[in-house]
Amino acid sequence: MEDVAPDDRVSVTVVLRRRADADLGAVRDTDPAERRRRFAELAGADPHEADAVERYLEDAGLEVSTDLARRTVTATGTTSQAQAAFGVSLGRYQAHGATYRGREGQVQLPAQLAEYATAVLGLDDRRQGRAHLQQGDTLSEDDLPDLGAPASTLLPDPPAVAAHAATVPKPQPLWTTQVAELYDFPTDVDGSGQTIAILEFGGGYTDPDLDGYFTKIGVKRPKILSVGVDGGKNSPGQDADGEVLLDIEVAATIAQKATIAVYFAPNSDQGFVDAISTAVHDSVNNPSVVSISWGGPEDDWTVQARTAMEEAFADAAALGVTVLCAAGDHGAGDASRRRDGERRVDYPAASPHVVACGGTALIGASSQITAETVWNDHDGWATGGGVSRIFPTPHWQRIDEPGLLLVDGFAGRGVPDVAGNADIATGYVILVHGNWGPVGGTSAVAPLYAGLVALINQATPTPIGAQFPISLYAASASQLDGLVRDITAGDNSTPKTGDLGPAVTGYQADKGWDPCTGHGSVRGRGLRDFFVGSLA
Repeated sequence: MEDVAPDDRVSVTVVLRRRADADLGAVRDTDPAERRRRFAELAGADPHEADAVERYLEDAGLEVSTDLARRTVTATGTTSQAQAAFGVSLGRYQAHGATYRGREGQVQLPAQLAEYATAVLGLDDRRQGRAHLQQGDTLSEDDLPDLGAPASTLLPDPPAVAAHAATVPKPQPLWTTQVAELYDFPTDVDGSGQTIAILEFGGGYTDPDLDGYFTKIGVKRPKILSVGVDGGKNSPGQDADGEVLLDIEVAATIAQKATIAVYFAPNSDQGFVDAISTAVHDSVNNPSVVSISWGGPEDDWTVQARTAMEEAFADAAALGVTVLCAAGDHGAGDASRRRDGERRVDYPAASPHVVACGGTALIGASSQITAETVWNDHDGWATGGGVSRIFPTPHWQRIDEPGLLLVDGFAGRGVPDVAGNADIATGYVILVHGNWGPVGGTSAVAPLYAGLVALINQATPTPIGAQFPISLYAASASQLDGLVRDITAGDNSTPKTGDLGPAVTGYQADKGWDPCTGHGSVRGRGLRDFFVGSLA
C-alpha cells in the first residue's frame, strides 16, 4: 500500500433511494414514448433528499451534478476533499497482479444523509469484470467461409463431434448472417427505429475495422455512436478491442437498420453502475435493448454495487428495456479467483432482471442443425451456468424440477435463461486490427440476441422488455417447442487448469430448463410471432 496524492482527481457516485411514493408499476403503465420523461416524478429520487446530499458535498468543496431519474449525485474533486467528505482514507493497493485505489474505513455521511444513500461508489476503482470471449487464430482471406454457403454446410459433422473430447475439430467459422439463418431469425424486419445499447469497459473500435467488416458482408454500415461515462471513451489499441468489435459487428449484422450506441465506462463497480443507469435512462438515444458481455463471479461484487445495479435493472424492466448478459465462459466455477472448486454463477447474468445468455455447440449435416449441445471445450472453456447463492428464485422462474434451483438449501436464481452458438469451432467471423478471425464465448450470444430483440421490438406495438425471458417460463410445453430448441446433451464441468483454477463439477443438460443452456437456443421467427400475438 502507498498513499494517494492529495490533489489526485476522483469522481464518486452517490446512489440515492427512490422517493417515498415511487411506483414502478405506474412507469410500466405509462405510454412507452413518455416513460423516460416521466420516470423521475414516478420512481426517481426525492428532490429534497437529493438537494440535501448535493449541498453537503458542495460544502465539502466538491463539484456536484444530480440526476433524479438515475437517482445519482456525482461528486468530483481531489482525493483529500473526497476523504474528508466520506470519512475514509484512500491508498494504492496491489492484488491479483493489478494496482488500484482503495479505501480504509467505512464510508461515513451525516446520519440523515446516510438514510438517503444506498451506495457510494468510486472511492475504490479496482478492476471489476472481464470480457466473456474466446478469440481464435487469424484467418487469411482464402480461409474465410463462403458468405453465400448454407450455414449448416459449415458446421462440424457428427463424426468429428464424436471425437471432440480427444481432438478438437478444425474451426469452421461462421458469419453472423449464417448463425441468424440457423436460428431462423426473421428477415422481414431490420431493426429500423430501434437503438441497441452496448456496454463496454475497455477497448474501442476503429473506422477501418468497421468499414472493412460491413463492406465484406455487403451491409451498409449502421449509425454507431460512442457515449462516454465516468471518463470512459472509445480507446482502440487494447486487448478488449476484440470484445468491442464483436459486440458491434454481431448486433449490427442482425439489426442492420438499428442505431448502435456504445457506452464506454471504466472497469469498476462505479463504471458498471453508471454505464447501466446511463444507458437505461438515455432519453436522447432511447435504447430498447442493452447488451452486456462483461461480468465476474457474483460474490466478487460488493453488496452496495450489486444493490445499485439491481435498482438500475429494475428501472430497465419498468421502462420496457430488455437487458441481455453473457453467462460466462469458464463453466460452473466461473474461474473464481478464490480457486476453491465451488460452483459459482456470473454477475450481472445472475440478476433476476436480465436475460442470462449461455453457450452451445452446433452440429450439422446436409442442410440443417442435426444437434446442439452444451458448449464445453473440456479445457476450462465452457458455458457458465448454475444457481445463484445471492439472488432468490424469482417468482416467474417456474420450472418442471424446482430442485434444480436449490444450492445448500437456498432456492436461487437459475442461470442461464437461453443459450446460443458460443463454440470457437463455429466462431463468429469478425475484423479486429485489420485481421479476420473467429470469436466464441457467451460474449457473442448477448449481442446476437440483442439484435433479435431489436427486430422483435420493431414488429411489436410496444417493446417486449422483461417479457423476454419471463414468457418462456410461463409458456406451455407445446408453446416452448415453437420458441426454443431444447438442449439435452453435454455439461459445464471444467478440469483443473493452471490459469483457470481447480476442477469444478458442473451441471448436466437434460430435457427442459437446465443450468447449462437454460431453455435452449431460440427460434427467431417463433419468438417474433409469439410476441407480436401476445402484445397485439
